[in-house]
Amino acid sequence: MTNLKNDVFLRALLRQPVDRTPVWMMRQAGRYLPEYRATRERAGSFLKLCMTPELACEVTLQPLARYPLDAAILFSDILTIPHALGLGLQFETGEGPRIERPVRSAADVAKLAVPDPATQLRYVIDAVSLIRRELAGRVPLIGFAGSPWTVGTYIVEGGSSREFARIKAMMFEEPQTLHRLLKLLADSTRVYLNAQIEAGAQAVMIFDTWGGVLTPALYREFSLQYMAQIVDGLTREREGRRVPVILFTKGGGAWLPEMAQTGCDALGVDWTTDLATARRAVNDQKALQGNLDPSVLYASPATIRENVGRVLESYGHGHGHVFNLGHGIHPAINPEHAGAMIAAVHELSPKYHR
Repeated sequence: MTNLKNDVFLRALLRQPVDRTPVWMMRQAGRYLPEYRATRERAGSFLKLCMTPELACEVTLQPLARYPLDAAILFSDILTIPHALGLGLQFETGEGPRIERPVRSAADVAKLAVPDPATQLRYVIDAVSLIRRELAGRVPLIGFAGSPWTVGTYIVEGGSSREFARIKAMMFEEPQTLHRLLKLLADSTRVYLNAQIEAGAQAVMIFDTWGGVLTPALYREFSLQYMAQIVDGLTREREGRRVPVILFTKGGGAWLPEMAQTGCDALGVDWTTDLATARRAVNDQKALQGNLDPSVLYASPATIRENVGRVLESYGHGHGHVFNLGHGIHPAINPEHAGAMIAAVHELSPKYHR
């Protein structure tokens, strides 16, 4: 077992005492960093960057070299499972991901089988092992996957969507077909995350980016129940420590009490829900992660500091808060402004833990 030099992030997720609020950023290894852009150019394509463990490790570690962050997150993509399913994933410049062979019928679903992480997703598992080794206990490593519903939207739509017309048509007209697809994705995600944990991930996060486009009843049926199945099947202890699980539904503030019942350890909260409201909603029984609006980072360092203070004040005194953005950092953000946010968390948060 590697002794962690900084385990404040893991302790906060388990609502254990900490002397300050830990901080990391969703998409912290990303296009806002010039060093990331240089490595991405060297890789030749985004998919090659994801599929080359040495390069994935390099970009995972870049923000830690620049900032005093409390966690590293595996550099990968939520669409690695569709890639492993042989659906023809491509990333087109300026247009986002494309699925060459979308899944739109019961016959399409019947052709799919749970991918083996040791073979079809080996590049991710190798990246986790390499990153964990290179971190050498500096901070914990977060593994992640997309939620079945969110990954399913790309698989059925054939790429990004604004209206989700095809998957919603399937949901209403052929619900059993969609349920079969989501069950396969839940099984695949559970196996995939357990392989990441086995390789060295010390916490895992499930990103439900598009759960917020559903009605409450349909969210429960087509998104939440499948995330709950994944959580129920995850390895929760490794190397003598609990492996915390974070669930994040963007736009899901109204469903936090139900999300809390899945058995997860922490809930991600976007900027549309005050942390004070979220804390009451879960009866202070789950850790909360968030929730600065990423657009605040376009403002001056003084304004950033002020808004960091508001987020910390909204959560209030006590443990169980991981500071983060309410979603991923934008590509056009000045890296110095991200640094100003992190510095403000370090400066302002200790008083909430006394």
